[in-house]
Amino acid sequence: MTRPARPIPGRHLRPPMGWNSWDCYGTTVTEEEVLANATFMRDRMLAHGWDTVVVDIQWYEPTARAHGYNPDAPVLLDDHGRQLPAPNRFPSAADGAGFGPLADQVHQLGLRFGLHIMRGIPRRAVAARLPVAGTDWTADEIADTGSVCPWNSDNYGLNHDHPGAQAYYDAQVAQFARWGVDFIKADDMLFPYHEREIAAYAQAIARSGRPIELSLSPGTDVSLAHLDHLRDNATMWRVCDDLWDRWEDVEAQFGRMARWAPWQSERGWADADMLPLGHVGIRAERGDDRLCALTRPEQISLLTLWLISRSPLMMGGDLPTSPAETIELLTNDEALAVLWHSRDNREVLRERDLVLWTAGDTDGRTRYAAVFSLADTPARVTVPLSSIGAHPDDRIRELWTHTDTPHDGHQLRVALPAHGAALYRLAP
Repeated sequence: MTRPARPIPGRHLRPPMGWNSWDCYGTTVTEEEVLANATFMRDRMLAHGWDTVVVDIQWYEPTARAHGYNPDAPVLLDDHGRQLPAPNRFPSAADGAGFGPLADQVHQLGLRFGLHIMRGIPRRAVAARLPVAGTDWTADEIADTGSVCPWNSDNYGLNHDHPGAQAYYDAQVAQFARWGVDFIKADDMLFPYHEREIAAYAQAIARSGRPIELSLSPGTDVSLAHLDHLRDNATMWRVCDDLWDRWEDVEAQFGRMARWAPWQSERGWADADMLPLGHVGIRAERGDDRLCALTRPEQISLLTLWLISRSPLMMGGDLPTSPAETIELLTNDEALAVLWHSRDNREVLRERDLVLWTAGDTDGRTRYAAVFSLADTPARVTVPLSSIGAHPDDRIRELWTHTDTPHDGHQLRVALPAHGAALYRLAP
C-alpha cells in the first residue's frame, strides 16, 4: 500500500530538507539503517521541517562495498531492465516487492521516501537485449553506448532520437511511483549538461501521476545559463562536485552560492550539496569511519552559508549516532527560519577575509545578516550597520547563540573564531 507523506504547510515555498545515506554509507546502506535514520528523523527532526529520507546510489547492487564501485557490478534488474533493490540489503524487497514495503514504512512515520538513480539504462540490460516495458523495442536499440559516466560503469546513456528512450524512463519512473517514491536524485545529469536526458526524466515524472521531486547531480561547473531549463524540469540541482568535511570544500561554496542565491525561489533551488556533519564515513566512498572533521565554527559557517543562500539541506551523517551537538544545530528553529522565510538573499561584501550576506523576511519588517571570517586565526571585525542593512534602533539577535547583540547604533563589533560565522536577525 502506498501512503502519501504528511504535507508540511508551505513546504513548496522552501528548499527540501532531509537525510541522504551517501556521506555515511556510500553504496552500502541497508534497510535497517534507513529505518533507523527515518525513525530518528520522525522523533527528533520532523517538527523542525526535516521530512525526506533518501537511499543513495547502487541500492540494486548486492556486492556493493565501501571506497568505490565494483566493475561490471552484478546489478539486479527486472525483465525490462529496471533496477530492483538488492534483497540481501533490503529484505522487504524480496519476491519483486521493490521499495514498496520500505516506502510504506517511511510514509507511516510521516516522512517522504526518496532514492538515487543514474542517468541512462543499465549496461547489463543492453547486453541482454531486454525488452523495454510496453514497447516492441529492446535496450540495445535505445542505448547510446558512447555516452558513459566517467566515474561509474553501471549505465549507458539513452539515444533520445529514438522514442524508446522516453519509453524506458516512463516505465522506470512509473515503477518508482508504484513503490511510493516521493523524491528522485538523478545523477550524472549536469556534467556535461545533458539537456535532453533531464527533460525526458522530468517528462517521465509528469506522466507517472505522482508528485515526485527531482534533484539533479553532480553540478560540476553548472552554468547559470541553464537556469530556465533547470527550473522547468527540476526541484533542485547541485552546483558543485561532491562536498566533504574539509574547509577548502566549504570555502569554495561562497563564490558559487553568491552566484546562485539571487535566483532561489519555489521555482527551483540551487543545491550547495549534502551536509557532511555528525557521524560520517562509516562505510563511505570517501574516508574512514569518523566524526565530521570540520571544527564547530566551520560547521556553523557551513550551515550559515547554506541557510542564508537558501540551499536545500540534506544531512549526510548517520543521525542516530551523531553527536547531540550536531542535532542541536540542525534543529535550531531561529536559524532555520532564515531558510524558510528569507528573500532577496545576496552577498553584499567580500573583502580580504570578511564576507557579508543580507536577506529580508517575507513579513516585510525583519531582516537577516550573516558575517563570515575566512581567516585562519580568530578575528575581531567591525561592521558598519549600514553594510548589513541594519538601522540604529534595531534589535540584533545572534541566532546560533540565541543572544541579543549590543551595538552603538553605528557599528557592530564581532569576535569570530577561525573560519567562523555569526547569523543575525535584525528587527525594529
